[in-house]
Amino acid sequence: MLLEDTANDFDGWQGLVSDSFVPLDTEPQRRGGFQGRISARDYDSVVMSQINANPHAVLRTPELISRARSEKHGCAAGTNYFKVSLQLDGHGLLIQDGREMALEPGSLAIYDTSRPYTLSFDSDFSSYVMMFPQSRVNLPAGTVGQLTATPIGADHQLGAVVAQVISQAGAMLPTLNRATGVRLAGNVVDLLTTVMADELSAAGGEIDERQRLWAEITDYIDVHLSDPQLTPSTIAAAHFISVRTLHQIFEGTGETVAGEIRRRRIEKCRLDLADPGQRQTPVAAIGARWGLSDPAHFSRLFRSAFGQPPAGYRRSAHAD
Repeated sequence: MLLEDTANDFDGWQGLVSDSFVPLDTEPQRRGGFQGRISARDYDSVVMSQINANPHAVLRTPELISRARSEKHGCAAGTNYFKVSLQLDGHGLLIQDGREMALEPGSLAIYDTSRPYTLSFDSDFSSYVMMFPQSRVNLPAGTVGQLTATPIGADHQLGAVVAQVISQAGAMLPTLNRATGVRLAGNVVDLLTTVMADELSAAGGEIDERQRLWAEITDYIDVHLSDPQLTPSTIAAAHFISVRTLHQIFEGTGETVAGEIRRRRIEKCRLDLADPGQRQTPVAAIGARWGLSDPAHFSRLFRSAFGQPPAGYRRSAHAD
């Protein structure tokens, strides 16, 4: 997906913002004319955008969140996203989870589209925003919630590195072919995950044994996704815990152990289906590669997750 558009009035800006991200309300910060521009590119569910606009406020309200959950039209409506912003020029304020963070040039901030937030800019500004599914981050969403509306990496060298990478990637991505762009965008998300894990560790956010086990077990699941014999029983045995304890570790995460395996397998299949370098690989072979050897079962799971069968998804992904 490629979206580059300019709004010359505030009504147009409201529609442009919601079309580029998730449904949002907007409020003007001053009287008179308004102008804003968004350049957004979708790199296989990782959306990189550059925003330039006059002062205004953006609100992700409880009503908009509830409406999206009830409608669930297409995969985006039912997907929870993280957004990471890098302020380039101008100043603003991010409010989420009872915290406030001043946005100034060079600051890096994360927020969660599944919970209400407000962004307010009191002057002309520009920023890069990366939006990606929470499933792309191998950290419990609740744990990452400790970082919303806080300056990410401000006291760590990694923070400066990731800010520089986002800035450079934002400039480079439009010039790259799609396959290279998808890989680069994925690498940036991986780097962001590293920064978030480092930030949580520095803040004492990883001392919870259950969270540590969850991360260890999901890493194990990722390594063994291609094994059709991967089950809660084999996972529990590999970690010398009971199946009951394994299920307890996943309580409150929003997913069962078996559901987590399915979700990660389908996500890997989706990535392969969208990869231009794998256009000639049969759909069934991609499913089998990730432990889904029954083509009919694979198709049903994929359709349930993304609203269309694997072959249809591949066609639409390569039509961009």
